[in-house]
Amino acid sequence: MSTPTLWLAAVLPAAPLVAGLLGLLLPPAPSHDRASARRLAVALGVTGAAVSLLAALALLAALALLVRVDAPVEASTTWVDLGGLRVTLGLRLDGVAVLVATAVAAVALAVQVYSIGYLRRGPHDDVDVDHRYPPYAAQLSLFTAAMLTVVVSGDLIMLLVGWEVMGVCSYLLIAHDRRLPEAPGAAVKAFLVTRVGDVGFLLGIALLGVGAGSFRIADVLAHDYGTGTLTAACLLLLAGVAGKSAQFPLHTWLPDAMAGPTPVSALIHAATMVAAGVYAVARLFPLFERAPAALAVLGVMAAITMLLGAFAATAQDDIKRVLAWSTVSQIGYMTGALAVGAPAAALFHLLTHAAFKALLFLAAGAVIHAVGTTLMSRMGGLRTAMPVTFWCTVVGLGALAGVPPLSGFWSKDGVLAAAEAAALDGAGPSAAWVGWLVWLAGLVGVAVTAWYATRLLLRTFLGATRTPLLRPHDPPALLRWPVLLLTVPAALLGLAAFAPWFADRLRVPGDDTGEAVELVHLAPNLVLPFLLLLVGAGVAWTGWRRDPAADPARFLGPLRPVFARAFRLDDVQHTVVVRPVGALARVVRTGDELGVDGLVEGSGRTAVEVGGGLAALHRAALPRAAAGVLAGALLIGLAVALIGVTS
Repeated sequence: MSTPTLWLAAVLPAAPLVAGLLGLLLPPAPSHDRASARRLAVALGVTGAAVSLLAALALLAALALLVRVDAPVEASTTWVDLGGLRVTLGLRLDGVAVLVATAVAAVALAVQVYSIGYLRRGPHDDVDVDHRYPPYAAQLSLFTAAMLTVVVSGDLIMLLVGWEVMGVCSYLLIAHDRRLPEAPGAAVKAFLVTRVGDVGFLLGIALLGVGAGSFRIADVLAHDYGTGTLTAACLLLLAGVAGKSAQFPLHTWLPDAMAGPTPVSALIHAATMVAAGVYAVARLFPLFERAPAALAVLGVMAAITMLLGAFAATAQDDIKRVLAWSTVSQIGYMTGALAVGAPAAALFHLLTHAAFKALLFLAAGAVIHAVGTTLMSRMGGLRTAMPVTFWCTVVGLGALAGVPPLSGFWSKDGVLAAAEAAALDGAGPSAAWVGWLVWLAGLVGVAVTAWYATRLLLRTFLGATRTPLLRPHDPPALLRWPVLLLTVPAALLGLAAFAPWFADRLRVPGDDTGEAVELVHLAPNLVLPFLLLLVGAGVAWTGWRRDPAADPARFLGPLRPVFARAFRLDDVQHTVVVRPVGALARVVRTGDELGVDGLVEGSGRTAVEVGGGLAALHRAALPRAAAGVLAGALLIGLAVALIGVTS
């Protein structure tokens, strides 16, 4: 890549940004002309995403033609200089940025097209929501622009701007469907929980920028920080990662965010928001390499999240919540790979996950659109009625579970191989126990993922129809084609790992060892994850075959309600954090009303009462007023006489 390609990098976030801003500026459409407003909103949303995708594909083509990857291409200009502390506006483009930007733009375009059909009044809708489509499409565009800003930013402050705009857009999009009573609460929860992590993220950026005297990522990576400062900054950054990427203990917002429209869920889970934390750590990975304590914390967080998300997914009845908890678990694999020093494996899994998770959410949306419910207990027998959706879901679930040769198999194998090497050989910057923790959690996660993926397929598409009055069918073209096109990368993207140029482009900044990046590990250690996959899927299948009418989750026994409530960590968070904060807020409010406001209002009432008394005296009748004046004169005269005598 060379400097002339930077204008394409600028187009990546600029196109959806312009489309989003223009969409927000559209005046409210009158009730008789909502169709034209909708068409204009559709044109803006699709055009912005399409232009970004074309720019990303052009950069990807240029990247693929390079024999080797030089240093990142950068361009920046000073925005503000605060006493020698520079904040810049600039771009930083490398192989990782181009590949991730391509995934983001592709999923964003699929979601924009899919939304045209999904947010149209359907057979189960009693309210026309077309009048709210223009702000929805504009917010999708801004969401995409914010993530692409994070991807190509060359300055930590610019990255932070994109990071925060994503939080605002997620709040607006999760709360979009105002017919759902849970949507506003879910939006507020997502906003507040991620804000908790963002406070740490902001402080971490401030610590790095002040230490380096600049917020440019190149300057930050090149600066020699003290061990304590670097460890503190990395731990603060991990707080933001835990919030945005829904990692333990700030993971509780993501399943509730399913109250938003299904296309929004696809965008959040596949290409924006949750992927931002993983990308930020990979972008700054040379700093984390020099802070093994932070990597150890990341490893513990990843292992807990992997298992927490996988087990929670086993007991959900809502198809979207199954996929949401699977996202929590799969992001845990990515952070686990980062913890054991394998950022290329983490980014590879990020790319494959973007493909198959977007596919799964959009396929789930097609099912929901057809049957009018998100509950798997009211589905079943959809295979013959929805064959296209069924086979696309099979590909997506196979990639999620890691069935060879689908994409998820190769990327998940890369994560497990890196963790195994860290555990057995001490490879990477982390301690061996971190490798053991991530590896063992990842292996257990393989079996559990296969179990709940098989259960989802069986409960949704096979067996008897549990809603015989419905006549479901495959979705119309606007919903069907995005699903079909996403099936291709979900199935085949893993094969790109065999191309040396692809693996080399996943090299993170600061990796100047010159060693080849290995994404594929064709070794005997592939056998163990594959056997665990067969065990997990086989157990679910066997339980279902015994009683096709029963939910395989019933075999969880007394653990089922525990898993369904995700180990009740949300309740713990509510008891430990929400209630005390609410009680403290009530105490402060009472003190403010009775103390501060009481003092101010009491002073005002006293002044009014004194003034009223004086006014009453001034309103006295003439005889009483004359008597008062004479009495006053008499008292003054007596006072003067007494003063004269004493003197």
